[in-house]
Amino acid sequence: MSARIWTLSVPDKESLVKGAIEGKKFAYSRYSNFRVGAALLASNGTIIKGCNVENASYGGTICAERTAFVKAISEGITHFVGLAVVSDVKAPISPCGMCRQFIREFCEADMPILLVPADYPQPPKEGKVDDGSGGVVETSIGELLPRSFGPEDLELPRK
Repeated sequence: MSARIWTLSVPDKESLVKGAIEGKKFAYSRYSNFRVGAALLASNGTIIKGCNVENASYGGTICAERTAFVKAISEGITHFVGLAVVSDVKAPISPCGMCRQFIREFCEADMPILLVPADYPQPPKEGKVDDGSGGVVETSIGELLPRSFGPEDLELPRK
């Protein structure tokens, strides 16, 4: 079953994509050389940017998506309506498993997640009608992490 995707306005989508691209500029990826940027759109209209921050111990590395969430939550922002993620790869990339669980903690299952190609905006593919996406794949955490475990599951009765 596919989740219903909330509709973001074109200006909100553009702001999210721009924020993710700007966030990527500050990535600290000296070990993987794989820069990632993310941007969250809060329900109050605030854009929170994040980038990946690597660490020599590897386990101390934090992804761009989690950076954005940690920044937002630590400032009291807890309601979100969209997320964009971009890397230096021409194909849109998806959040890792740990980030998917983190997103699930704070977002509705059908909140839009924009997966942005590095060469955004891409021209329409030959022989295809221009859908205006610029190569962005729009999905949701419900689609990326089906049958997930979330905060409400902790309230279920136990034997």
